[in-house]
Amino acid sequence: MKFNIAIAQIDSVLGDVRSNVKKHLQFIRKAKRAGADLVVFPELSLSGYSVKDINWDVAIRPHGEKLLSEIVKESRNISILLGCVEESPEFGIFNSAVFFEDGNVTTVHRKTYPPTYGMFEERRYFSPGESIRSFDSRYGRLGVLICEDFWHLPLPYLLAKDGAMVIIGIAASPTRLSAEEDRLQIAQVNSEQHKAYARLLSSYVVFCNRVGFEDGVNFWGGSEIIGPGGDPVAQAKQLDEDLVVAEINDSEVRRARRFSRHFLDDDLHLVQRELKRISRERNQ
Repeated sequence: MKFNIAIAQIDSVLGDVRSNVKKHLQFIRKAKRAGADLVVFPELSLSGYSVKDINWDVAIRPHGEKLLSEIVKESRNISILLGCVEESPEFGIFNSAVFFEDGNVTTVHRKTYPPTYGMFEERRYFSPGESIRSFDSRYGRLGVLICEDFWHLPLPYLLAKDGAMVIIGIAASPTRLSAEEDRLQIAQVNSEQHKAYARLLSSYVVFCNRVGFEDGVNFWGGSEIIGPGGDPVAQAKQLDEDLVVAEINDSEVRRARRFSRHFLDDDLHLVQRELKRISRERNQ
């Protein structure tokens, strides 16, 4: 299967969901004109990142949310992944990624590891998600992670073992405006990580990061798509809004996994058995 994926690297307005919906619609329509079948937006793209105490005010329930009606309509012709503050039926608040397809919300991933260290305070405002699952789409089986999730090694592994051949990471990754050898150091570190995951899991890695300034924080962009052999397929600008489109081809995954069988030969039962042993011994 082949399809075209677009990365919509945007700058969101903090706390203004209506304004952000309008920008999403602009980029969705631009992605459609560029021939994309699926468009991906950054973490918390509907609300802005530093929501803090306004988290309740900007929270939405994706199923049946009137503010999203136009986005839902657009998803009949192009699949859409975006980030939002989600309110659960039990009134919990989550940092979530929502996938729209065929005029429906088909899956929601809640950020599993909201960070609270250094400059981050997410765990004060968001509950953590409790599951990691891949999901089926028009374009095969996909997996989604949100920013800090990508820094926890088991999560992309679990998605790949659950059948995802495309692992999508959406982020609001901040940095200072310092550069090293004409490249932001954080961009280099992230890209090395994406290449390693792609090679080890023989899967596509799609990374969508936001740009702009918010509450004194800069977001560096640098979104990218890495092929299953670890080679860059597409690269967005740093520090500016951008839209890039690239082809995803499952034949490339097939080639990578046949050429180097480490992922196919990985023993999931061995991993399960040894994790149980480690957990048991730690609890003794």
